Amino acid sequence: MDSKKTGALIRELRRQKGLTQEQLAARLSVSGKAVSKWETGAGCPDISMLNALSRELQVPVEALLSGALLENEQDGGNMKNTRYFVCPVCGSITLCTGEAAISCCGRSLEPMSPCKAPEDQRLSVETVEDDWYISADHPMEKDHYISFVALAQGDRVQLVKQYPEWEMHLRLPKRGRGMLVWYCTRHGLFWQPLI
Repeated sequence: MDSKKTGALIRELRRQKGLTQEQLAARLSVSGKAVSKWETGAGCPDISMLNALSRELQVPVEALLSGALLENEQDGGNMKNTRYFVCPVCGSITLCTGEAAISCCGRSLEPMSPCKAPEDQRLSVETVEDDWYISADHPMEKDHYISFVALAQGDRVQLVKQYPEWEMHLRLPKRGRGMLVWYCTRHGLFWQPLI
């Protein structure tokens, strides 16, 4: 940990939140002098303080340790490049359009890389009225089911959560081309074009 870089980051984040050194110190149950030492680089927060400091400043602990925030690169905002994170413990789904540090149930999550679905495993897609009707003969059992289906297009992602006791049928508004993305709890993340 570079105490000067970490201190400068703490000072910048504290100011962005509109807090004085004394106010931040009170929230962390430390002295104002301790916060002043951190910000000038004369000392570093104790390791036991990092989680609380991370929560108060709303940044990952890794940012405090490195003394820098990770900036997202702007890539045109195409929602087809959305990253999908799935918690292996609770099954929660998180979407992100840029770089992110995501954690759930005490675990750091890595973005999943979707595989192109083989022809024989693709979801069935039909046009019904002005909607896409999407279905599958996929098992929908407690330990093996499709957890979610998402339609990613240039400007939006529509996500539909699925559950083991449900049959795999859903309707999405038909609005041009896109990419269907779905997650099988046993085999991972897949995609197929939707034309």
